Amino acid sequence: MYYWELYDQYTPNSYIMKIDAHQHFWLYTPEEFGWISDDMATIRRNFMPEDLQPELQKMQFDGCVAVQASQTLDENYFLLGLSEDYSFIKGVVGWVDLQSDTVSDSLSEFASQSKFVGVRHVVQGESDPEFMLRPAFMNGIEQLAQHNLTYDILIYHHQLPMAIRFVEKFPDQPMVLDHIAKPDIKNGQGFDNWRKNILQLGSHSNVYCKLSGMVTEANWQIWTPQDFRKYLDTVLEAFTPQRLMIGSDWPVCLVASPYEKTIQLVIDYIQSLSQQEQNQILGGTSAQFYGLE
Repeated sequence: MYYWELYDQYTPNSYIMKIDAHQHFWLYTPEEFGWISDDMATIRRNFMPEDLQPELQKMQFDGCVAVQASQTLDENYFLLGLSEDYSFIKGVVGWVDLQSDTVSDSLSEFASQSKFVGVRHVVQGESDPEFMLRPAFMNGIEQLAQHNLTYDILIYHHQLPMAIRFVEKFPDQPMVLDHIAKPDIKNGQGFDNWRKNILQLGSHSNVYCKLSGMVTEANWQIWTPQDFRKYLDTVLEAFTPQRLMIGSDWPVCLVASPYEKTIQLVIDYIQSLSQQEQNQILGGTSAQFYGLE
């Protein structure tokens, strides 16, 4: 039985945790975090749970999901260790080499940890336009189901056609799109193509979407909430509140926006929805999808 089947047994009046479904922790080194460019110098430092906890409390959030920022097994141990020390870390999305012959062994090891809820690969950094369709990679994805693990899709908007072909091959595997596939919000280019692909991706009921990573795709200095409306309208249409979850992408978001302003952007947008729909986006969906305790 999958997590969402259990979740369907909850009553409408059950308390819904408010969860930041996407953030990172790291101990900064220039070697490991070479992607942090000079214009992102503000995040060239350590970011740990004691830095995030006050932000969560200020926004009255109950917890978060910590997502891998480094593609090593050591990253899993690091995040799981933090989750043992800080109860507000409700889940960990880690990394394993899904193309490895020993992927099943790795998944067995980490899936035995209750807070290890899913796997992510930084596909946005792969130059192969067919990366997700590699037989070895798809073999790794096939192994996730027997360990009851989810998969986070991290791609740029131009990789959406590949992602659509990919998800079509796994209709029963729970997946979630990170950062609404990083459309070109700053310049507003390619919107029609992005929208068409998002609607097609959202037609697959096993695919969810995180309302995260948007401010860093906008103009960092002068963005306004209106810049995001047509993108938010699209993902709401494509996925419905039952498959949308809020995420900050902290601390990456800090190059463009403080934590509170990043979260408030989504909270303000969903004010016109019913309370139940707002609850879904603010925590219910992520608790359901990741099976958070």
